[in-house]
Amino acid sequence: MNYLLIDNDDVRANLLPMTYTRPVSELRVGALTLREKWQRRLSEEYHYRTVDYLSEIFPCGCNPAADDTVSLASDIIPTDEIVAAVVKLAVGESLFDAEGAWIATRGVESVRKTVDFSVRRIARLTDIFMMNGEEIEADFALLTAGRQSADVSQTVAVVGDRSRLFIEPGATVECCAINVTHGPVYIGANAEVMECSALRGPIAICDNSFVNMGSKIYGATTIGPWSKVGGELNNVVIHSYSNKAHDGFLGNAVIGSWCNLGAGCVASNLKNDYTEIKLWNYPSHRFVRTGLQFCGLIMGDHSKAGINTMFNTATVVGVGVNIHGTGFPRNFVASFSEGGTAGFSDVSMTKFFDVAARVMARRGIALTEADRRMFYAIRDAAEAYK
Repeated sequence: MNYLLIDNDDVRANLLPMTYTRPVSELRVGALTLREKWQRRLSEEYHYRTVDYLSEIFPCGCNPAADDTVSLASDIIPTDEIVAAVVKLAVGESLFDAEGAWIATRGVESVRKTVDFSVRRIARLTDIFMMNGEEIEADFALLTAGRQSADVSQTVAVVGDRSRLFIEPGATVECCAINVTHGPVYIGANAEVMECSALRGPIAICDNSFVNMGSKIYGATTIGPWSKVGGELNNVVIHSYSNKAHDGFLGNAVIGSWCNLGAGCVASNLKNDYTEIKLWNYPSHRFVRTGLQFCGLIMGDHSKAGINTMFNTATVVGVGVNIHGTGFPRNFVASFSEGGTAGFSDVSMTKFFDVAARVMARRGIALTEADRRMFYAIRDAAEAYK
């Protein structure tokens, strides 16, 4: 069976800048991406139908109309109930939720069915960190079912039920404090949690990531693969290959891939007057109400912030941004920009590619021609927001 993850254009637009560089199903919520959650439950072939410029990197390798293809709404957070309903689909059947929103179709739709259970979706940027705690819980159960954790070192102080701590083979965890009374802590293969760090679940430290000495991490936080963190984090989702390695606070935040926050970077997640937060919304071209009191930094892929950068509450930074200097930059910084409080100028694509290639090469990954074509398309799409 082929599974085709289909992006809804309106949903994808509301999730920019994170979906500039990835389909919706590649967003990480909990320990896993949305696609990985499907694959852990249904080990089949997965494909994408997304915006044209992403399709070279995330291709559609199947026929959507074929009887052996199940099309899925890419913004859905899969659960055992949803998976069971999808598996039972006959050719021509479609699933919809109680609000009439589409879930899945096998082949070409001829019969509509409505499910009698709730369906959760990632519809807004803030959903990524707001739903992260529940998803760490769900992914912890999915990743550890029937498995035994690696031994916990005697130098580690565990507060709570030790079955709520799972350490994958190859991980190094020494001389730190881990509290699992409020949620599980998952530590991936070849990850390292260094001395004197304090972790309070729910937390997911994904494969090959590092928690530097003396870090303070509160739930619900996810450190994506090949990332490095330090300082204080609270309810943060970092996707992959990103660094916030030094002291400084980050809370209620979503960070993309290949990002770097310099030493002493801090990001406010609460306004001084405690009023409702507004967040930049790309399709609306304006700041919109969130209904939230807490929201920190949203940063797209390949963006950087120099040492001691200070971010105002609910700042949205696009793709390929370089922020530096003293003071607070504005609350929305368009993609491929460089500067700070004195203003921003465009970053040339030549300069952006030079930096991106050097950063990626440090991880043994090449910037491909397909990547370059994708970033040119993002640059063109992002012009409307400058």
